[in-house]
Amino acid sequence: MAKFSGMKINPKKFHRSQIKFYFILIPMAIFMGLPIMFIVSHAFKPLNELFAFPPRFFVRVPTLQNFRDLISLAADSGVPFSRYVFNSLIVTTTGVFLSMLFTSLAAYGLSKLHFRGKKLLFEINTLALMFVPIAVTIPRYITIARLGLIDSYLVLILPLIALPVGLFLVKQFIDQTPNELIESAKIDGASEMQIFLKIIFPIILPAVATVGILSFQLIWNDVIGSTLYVNDESMKTLAFYFATVAQTMPGQAANPVAGQGILAAASLIMFVPNIIMFIFLQNKVMNTMAHSGIK
Repeated sequence: MAKFSGMKINPKKFHRSQIKFYFILIPMAIFMGLPIMFIVSHAFKPLNELFAFPPRFFVRVPTLQNFRDLISLAADSGVPFSRYVFNSLIVTTTGVFLSMLFTSLAAYGLSKLHFRGKKLLFEINTLALMFVPIAVTIPRYITIARLGLIDSYLVLILPLIALPVGLFLVKQFIDQTPNELIESAKIDGASEMQIFLKIIFPIILPAVATVGILSFQLIWNDVIGSTLYVNDESMKTLAFYFATVAQTMPGQAANPVAGQGILAAASLIMFVPNIIMFIFLQNKVMNTMAHSGIK
């Protein structure tokens, strides 16, 4: 291991020379974690602590009543809470899988295959990064209606599986794969699909994991699909129910602060899956950013 002035450079285990970094990193980590701790604490506060003055950061008498009220409110509306959960799990799981599959295959084609219009297609994908979802709402609705996808799970999945930013990241990964490696595999008789599965896919796995995180956040938190394209209440997602729970609470017009505990519990439920996915896959996200040309 290289040394400089008696200090190890990048030691594999803890070394006393690292202590000065911990004095900076630990306070920063605590500061960055405060919003997460507040969301968790806020969801378990009883009503008197939610509106206590001065406001309290941590809950003193935690309760599960907010979550019980949230579940019972869904049952009172005619659709069980479990139905919203089931819809979100089906839509999110299928959408994430299809997004990773199609993004990785499209990136491989745009990077290593040769066909007319390849450059134009990638430029169109890059141009799509400029558009916000609201700008394509009307043409998207017309297309969906003409395809007859209204009130189906497909209408909650298909519009969200194409990720221009994901395609860009994965293509940048594949571009770094030597062409000689692919040519050697072809000489040995490997097909394009075998090359993709056995050579390309292991290399782009960090980028594909990043696409999975991005698509999960997009689909799990999507409200527009259930609002515009689904009329059947039993097919709508958990995100839609949480977004409209404030309007469905009885007595809301008379008491604007009623149900704030329910909203706090809903926010925590929507937040937890996102943070869990990022914790388990954050190292792959970092690898993607380091190798995709984005600094």
